[in-house]
Amino acid sequence: MALVAVAALSAIVPAAGWADSSARPTATGEFRNPLNGGADPTMVYFNDNYYLSTTQGDRISIWKAGSLADLITAPKKDIWTDTDPSRDQQLWAPALKRVAGSDGARWYLYYTASDGTDAAHRMFVLESEGDDPEGPWHFKAKIADFGEYGIDGEPFTLNGKDYFIWTGPGRGQGGPAQLYISPMTDPWTTTGDRVAIPADGGCDEVREGPTALYGKGQTFLTYSTCDTGKPDYQLWMKSIADGADPMNPDSWVQHPGPIFSRNDDAGVYGPGHHFFFKSPDGTEDWIAYHGKNTSSYTYEYRTTRAQKISWNADGTPNLGAPLAAGATQELPSGDPGPGTRAINDTDVGTDDFQVGYTGNWNAGSGCGNQCFYGNDHWTQEAGATATFTFTGSQIALFSVRDTGNGYATFSIDGGAESDRVDYYSDVRVGENPNYISPKLAPGKHTLRVTVTGEHNGSAGAAMVSIDRAEVWE
Repeated sequence: MALVAVAALSAIVPAAGWADSSARPTATGEFRNPLNGGADPTMVYFNDNYYLSTTQGDRISIWKAGSLADLITAPKKDIWTDTDPSRDQQLWAPALKRVAGSDGARWYLYYTASDGTDAAHRMFVLESEGDDPEGPWHFKAKIADFGEYGIDGEPFTLNGKDYFIWTGPGRGQGGPAQLYISPMTDPWTTTGDRVAIPADGGCDEVREGPTALYGKGQTFLTYSTCDTGKPDYQLWMKSIADGADPMNPDSWVQHPGPIFSRNDDAGVYGPGHHFFFKSPDGTEDWIAYHGKNTSSYTYEYRTTRAQKISWNADGTPNLGAPLAAGATQELPSGDPGPGTRAINDTDVGTDDFQVGYTGNWNAGSGCGNQCFYGNDHWTQEAGATATFTFTGSQIALFSVRDTGNGYATFSIDGGAESDRVDYYSDVRVGENPNYISPKLAPGKHTLRVTVTGEHNGSAGAAMVSIDRAEVWE
């Protein structure tokens, strides 16, 4: 039976520059990244919902939402933990696929896990009990185990046959880890030998996260290169013509240079480990990927983002450049919305969709592309407040974390203060999701942010940043 990738494929808008706050659109049907605080996303649209899974480390989880804009506030559902000590740690890189069979459809989730040591990483498969990406799930098999390190595997289909492709060691051939391919006899079994597919990447590091994108008359194998902790993590591409033999390395054409890489002007670094999905109405192609808002070498603060991609006249995909976190995008075609509305820190006042300040706040554009529209407010004055007034059912705050930041508390509609939230980070990072409110009754509300003037022992000061709020109807 053929492996069917529900919502795999393909589309982009160019990187958006910041505009004046008063000029930005306020209509519904919009969203802004990030969609999730995790890395290595896999995402599908199925039965009127988006399903997203990201690397969680000690488990596999899924977020489900009817609109792309709602994923950041969607509840997390843990679908798998393991008691086998050989595979109960370092769970990475989930990949969702749907398989149509004579007895009905099943979902398969491919992932990487280990016993806690990186060299022990192998690849595994879960199978759903029915046709539901949320499960229930059961362990199905280890897959493509050649007695060596293996990560980031997933299937693809070519010429009506199924193949599994993954990342393994260089096997004495020099250079970085490389890509391998094996035929599949069913969704959980590879057969025969593996074949190495040499892949360029602009660095002497990884070739990982391979995923297929299906074009007209050819299939594109897109993959990540370089260290994911570095700002130069990026996507490269090979392609193969329909009818060619994927087990013959010479069948694969290497495309020169990265197809998706850091966008310093937009403050996006290390974009990669991606997945393609279709818009709800099937007319648009989209990429889900992780990126960072810091150029520092760190594995932290990788967040899941999405944007539309397009196709060049020669039939190759055009991923464009990664958009700034916070750049306003239209929801995918057919997405029911209604989307979110943003409140910038400069939308000052006490009216609806404004923010009012008490105490002594600094304001300016010193944070540049790490902030929404290039500006934020900040203070460490104990008792200073920022109060958002909004009409809706939920609100989330995104802003800078830094080495000199401290604690804030939050109050909805003048109620009890929340526990303290720490705005500290050991590297400076912007557009970080710092607070998501509980669901509220639709209507008019306030959210008050109170600066405590306190900080943890690693912080050099107690600053709190006010930058962007997102409001759901």
